[in-house]
Amino acid sequence: MIAELLKAVEVEIKNQPFGSQPKSLYEPIRYIMALGGKRLRPLLALMAYSLYKQDAKSIVKYATAIEAFHNFTLLHDDIMDNAPLRRGKPTVHEKWNANTAILSGDVMLVKVYDMFLSLEGKTLNETLRIFNQCAAEVCEGQQWDMEFEAKDKVTEAQYIEMIRLKTAVLLGFSMEMGALLADASQEDRTHLREFGTYIGIGFQLKDDLLDVYADKKKFGKQVGGDIIANKKTFLLIKAKEKARGKDKIELDQWLKVKKFNKQKKIKAMTALYDKLSIPQLTEKKIQFYFDKGFDKLEKIPDSSAKAQLIGFTRDLIERQV
Repeated sequence: MIAELLKAVEVEIKNQPFGSQPKSLYEPIRYIMALGGKRLRPLLALMAYSLYKQDAKSIVKYATAIEAFHNFTLLHDDIMDNAPLRRGKPTVHEKWNANTAILSGDVMLVKVYDMFLSLEGKTLNETLRIFNQCAAEVCEGQQWDMEFEAKDKVTEAQYIEMIRLKTAVLLGFSMEMGALLADASQEDRTHLREFGTYIGIGFQLKDDLLDVYADKKKFGKQVGGDIIANKKTFLLIKAKEKARGKDKIELDQWLKVKKFNKQKKIKAMTALYDKLSIPQLTEKKIQFYFDKGFDKLEKIPDSSAKAQLIGFTRDLIERQV
């Protein structure tokens, strides 16, 4: 079933016109949408819908709108991070320029609303209400992420709240929208939104871990990019908490140095993380949030669709890219 849903999403993406002229405005949209990725968010929406109804392909357009919104955020996020690669390919601002990437992202967001407009009446109103709330929270999370760059100290609680907003609420919205379009109860919608949000936190923590420990050939992004940028990920926050003596001195030196060999810094910081058992701490925290998500999913009646959703989620825990 998942393979069929994924194929339906890819067909919808390919068939979406987005726009034509000027070509330099719309070509970047088709470029980033064609780069692939896990299509996690539309798949979650379709699987949530499938918990209640059998015709999931009937809402593929709306599930794909979520993927378009996600990619809109990536266009702008990559500019802010000055990221060179996205899914193993040049980012839009690298391939074109930053101004084009900003404008293409802006019109992409407009197209997301266009894709929702064929919903009717109360369903349209409610979908846009929860989408707007989610979209604002994603922006809040991104702002916190940027503000953390200038802060010397970020707590674990602050970081978790930031990734809840920046990353996890969109997975929660995906689940809730699928349930809403399937006429699920408000109670089930809430459980599924919370399930999606918790696994979204776990998903981002896994991304933090993979940024340091992934196989460079498989990852599709610059391995060690967070280390190079001194990004205050869960790993760095815990390392700063745990480091003592010579370890603390070395960690502080690497965080303060302005000119350095990138590979040397990645190697040294990774060695410090290993010494401080940071990967094990991170894995434990990842499992904690996935378990909280599964607790919410238990409140949804058992079905073959639910079993598939559980299997799909467990694959996210074990992913290596």
